[in-house]
Amino acid sequence: MNTTGSSHSGHGAHARKTVNVARSRAWRIVVSIVITLLLAAGYFVADINGVMPGPLTILPAGKTASVLSGSVRSAKSITGSADLNKPIDKNATEAVINTFAATPGLGSDFSLAIADADGKIVDSRAADTPREPASTMKTLTALASSSMLDMGSSFHTDALLDDGVGVAGGDVSESQTQPAGLTLKSDGDMLLGAGQSDPNHINGRAGLATLADETATALKKRNITQVRLKYDDTLFGSVRSPAAIASNNPGNTNFTGISSMAVDGGRQWGGADHDPDLYTEYPELSTTPAHDAAATFGSLLSQRGISVDGDIASDKPAKNAERVATVTSATLSEIMAFTLRHSDNTLIEEFGRLLALKTGAADSPEGATQAVKSRLDKLGIDTTNLHMADCSGLSEGSTLEVKTLVEVQSHNLKTGPGAAAAEGLSIPGLVGTARNRLEDPSAAGLLRVKSGSLDQVTSMAGNVSRKNGGVLAFAVVVNNPQDYGAAKSAVDTFISALAGL
Repeated sequence: MNTTGSSHSGHGAHARKTVNVARSRAWRIVVSIVITLLLAAGYFVADINGVMPGPLTILPAGKTASVLSGSVRSAKSITGSADLNKPIDKNATEAVINTFAATPGLGSDFSLAIADADGKIVDSRAADTPREPASTMKTLTALASSSMLDMGSSFHTDALLDDGVGVAGGDVSESQTQPAGLTLKSDGDMLLGAGQSDPNHINGRAGLATLADETATALKKRNITQVRLKYDDTLFGSVRSPAAIASNNPGNTNFTGISSMAVDGGRQWGGADHDPDLYTEYPELSTTPAHDAAATFGSLLSQRGISVDGDIASDKPAKNAERVATVTSATLSEIMAFTLRHSDNTLIEEFGRLLALKTGAADSPEGATQAVKSRLDKLGIDTTNLHMADCSGLSEGSTLEVKTLVEVQSHNLKTGPGAAAAEGLSIPGLVGTARNRLEDPSAAGLLRVKSGSLDQVTSMAGNVSRKNGGVLAFAVVVNNPQDYGAAKSAVDTFISALAGL
């Protein structure tokens, strides 16, 4: 359009005005669309990198409040646009269940249940019979704790300098004769790294080498070159392990007592190279993970010109001690995903204990299990015949009904707090403890599960995106099978068949 003509007529002026207005509106619309697209793209990038909170966030959202303070953030449903009203054909479920039950070597000591998107059980076998669940018990602790804790918060690990040292006229002279008191304190990070803080991994997101760098710099500014190093491991009281957990912990490879801090969960790799977020082996775990973390920190300080005098002691920091350096962990949501995908017994026990502290329950293994059950009751989960010997399912003596497992998974399909309990579920054929348990390739990507394995237990609980639309939740627990391998294979066949319902 030509709007530069020299006509001075009223009609021409009006026409130019009309054209200018139209063009202005058109440009406003175009600019508006472009800005909207840029904002959307920017949010997508910010979300997936954790700069802004959202359903795609995979990196930390930044420094947040303590994990025991703040409110829980709501999350979107994992079902997306799935047809939640699509019915499940009971004739089809009968066929799948009958095939499973007829497996040679399975035995008769099993329970299973299939529920629709609303949590209504469509079909089941012995659903109200208590069974030992193994690690499917973790799904209960995951839902209870993630529905109460602020899963967007992070753990903080601090270096605390005794009050009055190097502040407000209290600078230590160059002829320092008495070592300053320095305390390593964390509020629960058992996935500290020994190296620099690593933004690309959950395990090691907060690095003790980075903390040592910051600490050494702060101390040298105060002319401090000697410290007496302590570590505060009082957060979880005196009892760190469930009473019966040792029976299923040979070689101390499955569990170590929870502590306020640890490097790599206390795993002792002996120099073996490994991806910090992906374990193919389970090495022996340290029985003194907090002391080990402090010893690592002390060694790193020495390498940076800060000598550590005497033995490293366990003690609280001085009153009003000054924080001179800090590092921040991955978010609790990311740590929960790590916990479930590795079926990490220690970390899930820690989540149970954090729930106990959050709700005012006793700071003990019993307080943790009581807090989990109480929270599930408040969420409307049926906990009939639930007995928790621990929060992980590793200890002997835990029992539950598969109805409880199914209701937890049905809750995972709904919008609201507790979504982190579903984000870390294993995807058969892809990731997690069930990555090698995809029996039918056509079901790839449709199953989200938590597996369980003990000497006389094989179990699975999860949710399924059905091939023909809709979703379902399920749980299956087999105790005392006649042929363990056959029973485990039957579970794999069963869950793949669910995708075809």
